[in-house]
Amino acid sequence: MKNNNYLNAIYKKPIEHTPIWIMRQAGRYLPEYREVRKKAGDSFISLMKNPDLACEVTLQPLKRFKLDAAILFSDILTIPEAMNLGLSFGKGEGPKISKPIVNKSDILNLPILDTANDLNYVYKAISLIKTKLNETVPLIGFSGSPWTIATYMVEGGGSKTFTKIKSMMYKNPKELHLLLENLTENIVDYLVNQVKTGVDAIKIFDSWGGVLGRREYNEFSLRYMIKIVEKLKSCFYDKKIPITIFTKNGGLWLEDIANSGCDMVGLDWTIDICDALDRIGDKVAVEGNMDPCVLFGTKDKIEQEVEYILKQVNGRRGFVFNLGHGIQKETPIESVSTLVNKVHHYSAGECY
Repeated sequence: MKNNNYLNAIYKKPIEHTPIWIMRQAGRYLPEYREVRKKAGDSFISLMKNPDLACEVTLQPLKRFKLDAAILFSDILTIPEAMNLGLSFGKGEGPKISKPIVNKSDILNLPILDTANDLNYVYKAISLIKTKLNETVPLIGFSGSPWTIATYMVEGGGSKTFTKIKSMMYKNPKELHLLLENLTENIVDYLVNQVKTGVDAIKIFDSWGGVLGRREYNEFSLRYMIKIVEKLKSCFYDKKIPITIFTKNGGLWLEDIANSGCDMVGLDWTIDICDALDRIGDKVAVEGNMDPCVLFGTKDKIEQEVEYILKQVNGRRGFVFNLGHGIQKETPIESVSTLVNKVHHYSAGECY
């Protein structure tokens, strides 16, 4: 790998500078992405399921910015889409599922996918991306967490109150566990195939774990992510595939996440980086955690925030710079350039 700073940072090896990639780095803030979206008929699903276009979109941000990793262009809801639950994305809206899970019968009728075939378009995209990258930077694969995917499947889309999934959790916890077990099995198979196809690292996005209390988080979210980590590690015991767990609003449970067996913990911006590092210590690497809205600030403000985070890190091995959540579609491109350049220039030559 020509630029191996991302993987080296996770394993606390020497690096040339603090590595950076950005959640949703391939997306609507880039005019070239918007043009490719038009090629796909302005349909997110059509774009996601077209390996050539998914490859093109994955590589777009790397052509603009000196990022230290690529991330597969896909979605956390590929599994329910493959289950024929009626996934759609309305213009300017989040995901919708037209056939939500309502009862135990719905859960029992869910398939265990043949992900090698049912999600073959993802693996074709990975193969294309790896060829185009030509070992310049690592490629990150990913999945949503079982809890997060289940939330969309039960709620029928996004939610502000999570009433349906929480009602199931408190009224029929055994049924919810059945759903989470099904999703865990499918996710493991999906991620194993991603690794076999060529991704260099895995990230589990637990977007909705933070809506739970601690006991519920451990039982219904972290428990299943631990199973995924354990199974992936056992499948690839002779090959290092670093796994990151990111729970949005998960700052209360950093120690629990760090003890999950993962290699890196992703942080959102609601926790101070210094506090997180003090609590996690050297157990695992840390990724984060600038507020995406800082990129709407002035050039000076963006650089100040970068300096603050890197000063708190203070040359500690095992740190990857990222935003605390996905980049927003209105983000100025020049702000992203400022961010990436500042991270590299400020951290270059420090005690790594």
